[in-house]
Amino acid sequence: MIRLMHPLMQQQQHLQQTPDDMLVIFGLGNPGPDYDGTRHNAGVETLEKLAASYHAKLVRRCFSSYKTCVITSESGKKVRLVFPLTYMNESGRVVPKTVKDGDEVLVICDQMDLPPGRARLRSSGSSAGHNGLKSMMAYLPGNFKRLYVGVGRPGDGIPVIEHVLSRYGDEDRKRVDAAQREAVSTLRRYIEGEEFSRIEQALNSFRGDIQ
Repeated sequence: MIRLMHPLMQQQQHLQQTPDDMLVIFGLGNPGPDYDGTRHNAGVETLEKLAASYHAKLVRRCFSSYKTCVITSESGKKVRLVFPLTYMNESGRVVPKTVKDGDEVLVICDQMDLPPGRARLRSSGSSAGHNGLKSMMAYLPGNFKRLYVGVGRPGDGIPVIEHVLSRYGDEDRKRVDAAQREAVSTLRRYIEGEEFSRIEQALNSFRGDIQ
């Protein structure tokens, strides 16, 4: 359960009041066609695939700073999906408009320390140098859940920023697609009521290697 940290939360909570606490899933990335398919957009790619699996699509309303949709589980549980349009380093700025006290939060993002084809769930953690997570942590307590999608580390002499803003080679793209499919399946299980510890173990043991 989230208790909001930033002062803006108290000013803007009335925008998002709902009768029940919700699960809010963020997919981090950068907006616009220049960033489509880049490693840094592995989080929002996964979120879009999760939405599509429920026959939904993320939509930007008016001049909103995020895209969102609400999906409904088979049991009737509503889950909000959010893609911040504020660019990666300012992802947390949309939290006051999309999360209220009591909501559960899960953030999906890329992770260089995991190779392509791997994904990992964690119940909490540090930013590990990820600027999108740093921004989210400025607005949320550190105990929100995370789903990391592996994108691999840069080769020798390649700057990190160049690496995360580049696109995959064909084989790595296939591995990441496989990991994202598994991540979506795992998130669906959680949304439909399976315990977090069980899906965490299942996803963390997945290997999306190409045979």
